[in-house]
Amino acid sequence: MDVSSPVSLPPAPSGAAAQPAARRAIRELPDELISQIAAGEVVERPASVVRELVDNALDAGASQIQVKLMAGGVRAIVVEDDGLGIPIEELPLALKRHATSKIRNLDELESVATMGFRGEALAAISSVAEMAVSSRFEGAPHAHRLDARSGELQPAARARGTSVEVRELFFSTPARRKFLKTDATELAHCLESVRRHALARPDVAFSVWHEGKLVEQLRAGASEQRLSDVLGAEFMAASRPVYAEAGPLRIYGRAGLPEAARSRADMQYVYVNGRYVRDKLIAHGIRSAYEDVLHGNRQPCYVLFIEIAPDRVDVNVHPTKIEVRFRDGREMHQQVRYAVQDALAASRSNEIAAAEPAQASISSDTESAASVITGTRPSPGNPPVWFKPATAQAEESRAAYNSGVPSWRSNTQSSLGLSEVATLYGQTSATLPLARPDPAAGEAPAQTLPTHDWPLGRAIAQIQGVYVLAENAQGLIIVDMHAAHERVVYERLKASLGSAKIESQPLLIPITFAATAAEIAAAEAHASTLERLGMDVAPLSAKVLAVRARPALLMGGDVVDLVRGVLAELGQFDASHAIERAQHEILATMACHGAVRANRQLSLEEMNGLLRDMERTERADQCNHGRPTWRQLTMRELDALFLRGR
Repeated sequence: MDVSSPVSLPPAPSGAAAQPAARRAIRELPDELISQIAAGEVVERPASVVRELVDNALDAGASQIQVKLMAGGVRAIVVEDDGLGIPIEELPLALKRHATSKIRNLDELESVATMGFRGEALAAISSVAEMAVSSRFEGAPHAHRLDARSGELQPAARARGTSVEVRELFFSTPARRKFLKTDATELAHCLESVRRHALARPDVAFSVWHEGKLVEQLRAGASEQRLSDVLGAEFMAASRPVYAEAGPLRIYGRAGLPEAARSRADMQYVYVNGRYVRDKLIAHGIRSAYEDVLHGNRQPCYVLFIEIAPDRVDVNVHPTKIEVRFRDGREMHQQVRYAVQDALAASRSNEIAAAEPAQASISSDTESAASVITGTRPSPGNPPVWFKPATAQAEESRAAYNSGVPSWRSNTQSSLGLSEVATLYGQTSATLPLARPDPAAGEAPAQTLPTHDWPLGRAIAQIQGVYVLAENAQGLIIVDMHAAHERVVYERLKASLGSAKIESQPLLIPITFAATAAEIAAAEAHASTLERLGMDVAPLSAKVLAVRARPALLMGGDVVDLVRGVLAELGQFDASHAIERAQHEILATMACHGAVRANRQLSLEEMNGLLRDMERTERADQCNHGRPTWRQLTMRELDALFLRGR
């Protein structure tokens, strides 16, 4: 190659592309184009239309809502309700952009208590589909039907309430129609939209018809029955009640047990003042509550209702109203996390002990999670029956939550410094005797233990040094002894650590790293919090942070990664979460090495001691890695194995 030859460059653009773009004057957009833009924000698919129309029906006080679909909602969507209806003089106004009866001024916008309030849904839908509204106001002699395209108003026949007909969605924008999926997929999204509303409003009956066939019917009734109808009886059986109250904040719902987790996040429902939302902050708080008990990448199942003063949450941050912003996001994250964490803390063995032979009848309680909107808000301390804690331990968790302290922290008898945890770990080794029955407490010797006195029963044998077999009133208990003891040791280490101030280890040579503006700001704003977490972090310049001390127990980790993780979470989540997670990872490793190993032969006394420890230990149903520690085989299941009773 001739290095003296000039380097060839791509040809310069020619023609119009080479010239500067001609300046275009600033002008107001035409109303039709504005409506199309709004429709693009509000109407994504048929399910978006169903969501908006059902919102309006609920705001109108409907007790029955019927949804009729054709071709998955692409060809036709009809939503009928028995609400208050719209007066004839207001019908044309209802189709105009930003026309609504739900807010009047800025003060009402900042404390919205209705499902809809933006006044753009009907106008947006009518811009991309053929739409007609039929409504009969209470006391009117008959209904009237308004054609959205022609503006023609005609008498119509129907009972009190409103019907909205939407046909040929996206007929005026065929390019958008091409992005829709199959009819079956669009129908599934419409059904999911209705179910989301139904979970929050058990006092309202919902029915969905597709191609003239009834595909979903949810009758008005008890909250418990509605949850079972929508999510299934399996979810009710494999979930725990969540309840917490702190000042103006109330959190209740149900959290699925770790063994009921799924591979997809398709059974996760969060409501704020009756409105279904997707919020990363709340989702992170819930997920962090499952950190110690969930295996791998499994996704927990839950339905959580949050009631908060309307002026403490902004619902006007997204056109579809599916996102919200809290005035104090970090407090919300912490409260949600501890509420779910406490609900999961109790071992299932307590439920066995509290179980009654007969099933409790379904309550007639019909209070809805959205009662804050309908004006029938349950009084504090009196949530819907299916959210009430079922065990004494859950009641203790609720009391601990109300005091602002998680139950596993409030139960700590004495807090140790981090330097003392290593000493405790040294005592918690494979040679450490397991807890033994206390004669002073009246416990009988292992050979005469009555099966009904303890939820996990009495030990009867050990299989190949791995599993412990026990007999209780329900049948057979099988325990993975290493996994169970690992959890017992882990919880003991966490309780011993408690809420003591984290000891720090000064660094001989400070570690510096290039930091972003957000990290610099977080380090300056939260200097006292960082000190409490055992870290000394200070800015050296506008772009550099220096770490002069680190947590003593975390000497083996990457200091920069640790500090960056803590600073990131300080900006939006609970301040101590990052460091706490790192501590727990180390304690979990210590517990794994300290637990009894496989092939160690245990005496009946030691086996029973392990069972009693499990009954007293929170989260004893899973080991530190999220795997189950024990399983129950009932007499009915054992009879089925051997074909007895047939």
